[in-house]
Amino acid sequence: KTAVVVGKVTDDVRMMEMPKLTVCALAFTETARARILAAGGECLTFDQLALRSPTGSNTVLLRGPKSRKALAHFGHSTSVTNEHTHDGVKPYVRSNGRKFERARGRRRSCGFKV
Repeated sequence: KTAVVVGKVTDDVRMMEMPKLTVCALAFTETARARILAAGGECLTFDQLALRSPTGSNTVLLRGPKSRKALAHFGHSTSVTNEHTHDGVKPYVRSNGRKFERARGRRRSCGFKV
């Protein structure tokens, strides 16, 4: 398998032993490239990867965590009837005061709770 990173691969000194890896990335630091090659692995660019596996078979795309403000409002991708769909979902509210979206739909005592 080939690890594919859309970004720069940097060295990590906390990693004591390096396994044999095939890594494809936009860029490598000198120390990262040296460690990968010393372990018997190889460093590829995206055009080399496209020639080697045009369909992307035997590749694993690595990415970091999603971090956007909008993701706090999305909720789980389950169903609307599921009671945990809206748990921990941040509402689009004008303000966080006493009068704003605190009654129906937020408390079981006021009809229902989403």
